[in-house]
Amino acid sequence: MGGALSALLDGLDPFCGPVGLFRLFGANSIIACGDAGWGDEIAFGVKVTISLALATVPVGLVLGFLIALAAQSQDRLLRMAAGIYTTIFRGLPELLTLFIVYYGAQILVQSVLSSFGVEERIEINAFVAGMIALAVVFSSYSSEVLLSAFRAIPRGQYEAGDALGLRRHRTMRLIVLPQLIRIALPGLTNLWLILLKDTSYVSVVGLSDILRQTGIAARVSKEAFFFYFIACLLYLILAMISSFGLGFVERWAKRSGVSR
Repeated sequence: MGGALSALLDGLDPFCGPVGLFRLFGANSIIACGDAGWGDEIAFGVKVTISLALATVPVGLVLGFLIALAAQSQDRLLRMAAGIYTTIFRGLPELLTLFIVYYGAQILVQSVLSSFGVEERIEINAFVAGMIALAVVFSSYSSEVLLSAFRAIPRGQYEAGDALGLRRHRTMRLIVLPQLIRIALPGLTNLWLILLKDTSYVSVVGLSDILRQTGIAARVSKEAFFFYFIACLLYLILAMISSFGLGFVERWAKRSGVSR
């Protein structure tokens, strides 16, 4: 069963499958799949980039939603904490945030273990560190988008829920959230495209994404322009596919809003 599934996935591989993109360059080209070229390595980098972006979005959205709720809370300390969070992580360069998470988390864990007498060296997984760092940055920007969407929803919507006898969490789920998603979707679409580009930062901590794999290929083959051009094409293809898919979702959300 596992062998059949693996064969099916290999056949559907858009890069190294039977009709894959890299097959167009010929079996003997430097971007061919297999031992002859760098196609397999670059295809793996694309999968890592997409996986990292997809893993980051739900974490960043949940954090951003909680921060947006805190920013409009009646509690002054919550509002202040949300303001400090967004100011810091929107102000810091993404690369610096990644370094803080990757190296800082290692130092923190090492210090905690040392206090218990454990001297074993700990290394944080690059994928997890990259996901946390990008999620933190994504949440700081998405919280502002969601906060603007919250403020665009009339106060009467909440009062209507109260009048219907709905508890506040049901009002949020049934009345506010559908409108919130529709209003915030254009802004979140832009943030997703920015996130796709920001995944390239993780190459500096050793994660095998598109930029790292093409960079290694460029150094070894001495064909820097060719491989970095391939990297540009791959990022543009991902951006175009994302724009098409998210544009469809936006149109669906608008039609859904009108039907209500």
